[in-house]
Amino acid sequence: MWILGINAPPTGWHDSAACLVDGDGTVVAFCEEERRNRHRHSLYRKPARAAQFCLDQAGITAADLDVVAVGWDTRQLYPDRFADDAEFLAYAVGLDFGATRPTGATGATGRRGRLPEVVRVPHHAAHAASAFYASPFPKAGVLVVDGHGENESTSIWTFEDGAPPRLERDWPRTASLGYAYDAASTWLGFSFLNAGKTMGLAAYGRARGLATQPLVETVTDDFRLAVPPRAESRTTATAEEIKHHYETTVAAWRERYSAIAGAEGPSAPEGRLTEDPNAVLVAYTAQRIVEETVTHLAALTRKSAGVDALCLAGGVALNCSTNGTLPGPLYVPPVPHDAGAALGAAWTVRPPRRHPEALTPYLGTDLAESPPTGTDGLVRAELDIDRLTALLLDGQVGAVAQGRAEVGPRALCHRSIIAIPDTAAVNTRVNTIKDREQWRPFAGVTRPGYGARLWEQQEHLSRYMLGAARATELGRRVAPGVVHVDGTTRPQVLHGDEAPAVGAVLDALERQGVPPVLLNTSFNGKGEPIVDTARDAVAAFRAMDLDFLVLGDELYRKSPNDRKRAAS
Repeated sequence: MWILGINAPPTGWHDSAACLVDGDGTVVAFCEEERRNRHRHSLYRKPARAAQFCLDQAGITAADLDVVAVGWDTRQLYPDRFADDAEFLAYAVGLDFGATRPTGATGATGRRGRLPEVVRVPHHAAHAASAFYASPFPKAGVLVVDGHGENESTSIWTFEDGAPPRLERDWPRTASLGYAYDAASTWLGFSFLNAGKTMGLAAYGRARGLATQPLVETVTDDFRLAVPPRAESRTTATAEEIKHHYETTVAAWRERYSAIAGAEGPSAPEGRLTEDPNAVLVAYTAQRIVEETVTHLAALTRKSAGVDALCLAGGVALNCSTNGTLPGPLYVPPVPHDAGAALGAAWTVRPPRRHPEALTPYLGTDLAESPPTGTDGLVRAELDIDRLTALLLDGQVGAVAQGRAEVGPRALCHRSIIAIPDTAAVNTRVNTIKDREQWRPFAGVTRPGYGARLWEQQEHLSRYMLGAARATELGRRVAPGVVHVDGTTRPQVLHGDEAPAVGAVLDALERQGVPPVLLNTSFNGKGEPIVDTARDAVAAFRAMDLDFLVLGDELYRKSPNDRKRAAS
């Protein structure tokens, strides 16, 4: 049995993705469309290339699929949009399912061409499944918080192996923490898809000890936001109605932020927002709304489930600062955002068998499957870890592309830029290389034993770099390049050989008596998705002022002419 999960338009209009699972619920491949078409967030684009990648990994065709599971209830949101499932699949996926073959024709595996069954999974149910089934927990409470699903913005679930999921309660769309955060992001001049910038800017408010207006009230088993929910249909709202509610609610929140700031927007450009006290105040105010509410909701979720194990999903679960404030045991999957609905939809159809380990994030394109192109003029050598370590100790900044790509928005050392973070100056250089605002923070990566000395322990969050942790005195001293202004970092801990080159460098540093910690950030240029293929990696290496590139088992460096072009 083959199930293809998708997040796809018209409902999943950003972060479209595809995920293939087999009859045991095992994930064969997972890919976000942006990695294949090179358009960040893949707005309004069907996941055709991502889906084809998944099929290729299994060696099957679209005609072999039994189910296509969609992480939205498209029939509610677009009741008259599609005449039948064939029309929907053509629009949303764009694969050739072989259903129009002449009678008697068969696919590559001998099965007659026919349309797969289409299963529509409510959006929050898909998010919840993606979190629980990826976790190592046999039972957990699951909290889903995002902008909105079909009829809710927040939901609480109980999941247990061998039992159907149980929805405990939910809150309406316009009581949305995601909407409140979107409003702050757009007030600041960012896109709602750049909420990570808002979070990074909010840290300056925490560092300055700013007082914020209380815009959320938490009561025994509920919460009330300063912008109250609107009257809305909870069962029949269409996409047009939801769009109207989103726009009016976000506008109301923006008015509230403008009243707090005494201005309609920032007075400083994006690169200097930390100099604008109103911008910092708005960012920190939105951050406090999320932190206070999610802390309360997490306690309610644990109470409802009757266990301490907690999973988070939905776009708000990407808020590392909030995640880091919650007590464990806590798990967030590598794809808590809308791309993860593809995974959760597939797993709703066929849950995986219980596994003692959390989901591996390395489910994307294998670098070894296509040879690099565009390497003419680069200086190539076999990868030598001692040589690579020496380059890093010499202050050089480089990139690593090895093995199968990570899924999700965090680079986890298979498609990463790395450096030694022993000075704050490295932060400045890497932000310059990536053409980012200088106030943006970076993350650190190390081994478990040393991580315990550098920052507060997180257990599961540091697997995917999804939780902020307060740095220790040692961490601030040996790795200032990855400690943000509020004294936190967003750590990753590498186990075993899951990221061979970076893991080997960390081990080499430790053998030499050097703190085994590296700066780790995503390997991509400004406005681009994380690199996917060897070709992407070489192109990005040439375009950016990087010193070296680890590509599989080879080390590339630039000729003097290449370095001049990248620097210009």
